[in-house]
Amino acid sequence: MIEYCPCGNNKVYEECCKPFIDKKEYPDTAEELMRSRYTAFTLGKVDYIINTHIEKIRPVKERKKMQRWMNSIEWLGLSIVKTEAGQANDEIGMVEFRAIYIEDGYTEALHEQSNFEKIDGKWYYVSGTHLQNDKVYLKY
Repeated sequence: MIEYCPCGNNKVYEECCKPFIDKKEYPDTAEELMRSRYTAFTLGKVDYIINTHIEKIRPVKERKKMQRWMNSIEWLGLSIVKTEAGQANDEIGMVEFRAIYIEDGYTEALHEQSNFEKIDGKWYYVSGTHLQNDKVYLKY
């Protein structure tokens, strides 16, 4: 059975986000970084999430809290709403996305506008604005 990447890019994991998470390659675009961060969240790869934050806001002290949260939810899917800049030749970019997950038996949506910056040829997460938190109230 083919295992597609959780990021929803319709590629197999080994050819999509895995090389980024394993540090064998680096994302060329802000969207690729955002998709690989989503995949890392689904797989509980907290070190990748921390290391892809821009250094001045890297949440190293939040590692245990982040890991607990990552282990407590089930991710259901990701959709990209829009992107601005963030291409291979850009230095900054924005990706608006929606990620659906189940937490404490309720389906919720994380709708965020994430900002990225390229430093020394590598993309980093800089900040995010939560646009809404949609509680769907479907109890599982």
